[in-house]
Amino acid sequence: MAALFGARVRRLRTAAGMTQAELGERTHVVSTRITQIERASGAKPTLELARTLDAALGADDLLVELWPYVYREAFPDWSRKFMELSERAVAVRQYAAHVVPGLLQTEDYARGVLSLDALLEGEEQLEERVSARMGRQDRLSSVDRPELWVVLDEAVLRRPIGGHAVMRKQLGRLLDAAVERHITVQILPFDQGGHEAMGGSLSLLALPDGSEVAYTEGSDYGQLIEEPVNVSRYKVIYDRLRAAALPPLMSLDMIRSAMEGDYRGSNLPSRTERRRVAQEQLQQSSGGRLRGGGRRIRPHRPRP
Repeated sequence: MAALFGARVRRLRTAAGMTQAELGERTHVVSTRITQIERASGAKPTLELARTLDAALGADDLLVELWPYVYREAFPDWSRKFMELSERAVAVRQYAAHVVPGLLQTEDYARGVLSLDALLEGEEQLEERVSARMGRQDRLSSVDRPELWVVLDEAVLRRPIGGHAVMRKQLGRLLDAAVERHITVQILPFDQGGHEAMGGSLSLLALPDGSEVAYTEGSDYGQLIEEPVNVSRYKVIYDRLRAAALPPLMSLDMIRSAMEGDYRGSNLPSRTERRRVAQEQLQQSSGGRLRGGGRRIRPHRPRP
């Protein structure tokens, strides 16, 4: 895909009558960077550079639309193939042990998750990944949107990725998504104990031709399973997870409880500070002083 992207840049540049140096000047990069892109050598173009090239060459978003495919080439084969299959799936079933699945993440939550990657090269790469993840969510609102069923471990609700304010917004996103007829969200509570998918995530994809694949993933590995016999085993595991999870309505109640409990009033002062302010306000309104248990002390008046 990088070679295809480079060939399109070269063709558009030639048609526009520009040299590599002239295109580099218009896109604020050195001419050798344009050479690298056209030859598919060196670092892959960033999303921002793809946009700049698109504008400079009048490509009508062609290069921007090609960029996600170039971006995927940085991923291992098994991960890249799973991403490609996900875009074609008519039904997606997921179990997530640690974080909200990418399809339902808010931008700030996604940024918090992706920033934890120890191999992240910098802020620019982080923003590219966030942009790519948000772009994949467009399919949930498209005509050919898939049926999405998500089972979240309770740990996903309790771990404040990005801070309390980000988590509160993320849980609100889950509640909003669950209103959609094609999206179901369940929570697997801690008290259900151990299960066969502990330690990672599990995804099942139903494809238009009737075939199915499974995908398991941990913090630093992933495996795509395509053999029907093995996929069937993971389907059984997923069905057991759904059976052990809370029903959808009770799951939504648990999400609301987390919002109002774990993440309620993340910007409010502490309980001690609120008590102090309340005492001061009461003292001002009563015209006296408060002591210990809140008993009002009247000002001393001399006897006549």
